[in-house]
Amino acid sequence: MSASGGTRAIVAALAANLAIAAAKFVAFVFSGSSSMLAESVHSLADSGNQGLLLLGGKKAQREATPQHPFGYGRERYIYAFLVSIVLFSVGGMFAVYEGYEKIKHPHPVEAWYWPIGVLVFAIIAEGFSFRTAIKESNEIRGALSWSDFIRRAKAPELPVVLLEDFGALVGLVLALGGVGLALATGNGVWDGIGTLCIGVLLILIAVVLAAETKSLLLGEAAGTAEIEKIKAAAVDGHTVTRVIHMRTLHLGPEELLVAAKIAVQHDDTAAEVARAIDAAEARIREAVPIARVIYLEPDIYNAQQAARG
Repeated sequence: MSASGGTRAIVAALAANLAIAAAKFVAFVFSGSSSMLAESVHSLADSGNQGLLLLGGKKAQREATPQHPFGYGRERYIYAFLVSIVLFSVGGMFAVYEGYEKIKHPHPVEAWYWPIGVLVFAIIAEGFSFRTAIKESNEIRGALSWSDFIRRAKAPELPVVLLEDFGALVGLVLALGGVGLALATGNGVWDGIGTLCIGVLLILIAVVLAAETKSLLLGEAAGTAEIEKIKAAAVDGHTVTRVIHMRTLHLGPEELLVAAKIAVQHDDTAAEVARAIDAAEARIREAVPIARVIYLEPDIYNAQQAARG
């Protein structure tokens, strides 16, 4: 993910959510709809999400230090994890509580035109934000399906914004359905049921995001295509004859560590091997520009040892 693309999607979502949160809260004050209160908290939580993502992106740009020699690229994973655990869960739990209270103590929706008007406005605004996130994601998604893109993306910002906006649109439809049924039947229980459904939706999204960002925090290898490019670039067929084994690790969304044992000719001099390693590193960086930290260990290939791992 390009930094500019991710930032555009985050800023678009932040602007939409701040405007929507204010409108929803005004609608709650005039109508007393618990769905509107849950949705206003949902939008505030989403605004906090975008703030955390922007903060994580800023902190990740710090230079490496002796204490953190590989830099701060994983800051983006940490803040994305905070989004999933803290804000989504808080918003989800609040909505579940509000829905339970409204079902237990229902009251009719007043000034119905406020929640209906705000929900229509919110759907339009969220649709604009979702469209921006889809457009930015399509530039890097390639042939991947949406589910594969969310699972495999090494940059967490776009998957987070996509799931936020998708959840927001579904939540708005649920809120609209709850308010509409409450108005049609005169029974405020439907408003509570809509609120409860919004809470469950947010918690489910939080679980998905937590699982994906936890995997990134633990450390993920490069994708299959990148691994094949690195192997092909490392071998020159003359001095470097093969890659015996290799490990890759994402130090951040746009920084990759490559450690490999490469096979060289047994009669090559130390100077020849050193030049071959330098050349291999240059080829790897050209093939996979995010491979910024490379450690290559020369060795003599032994088929029996390779078979034993």
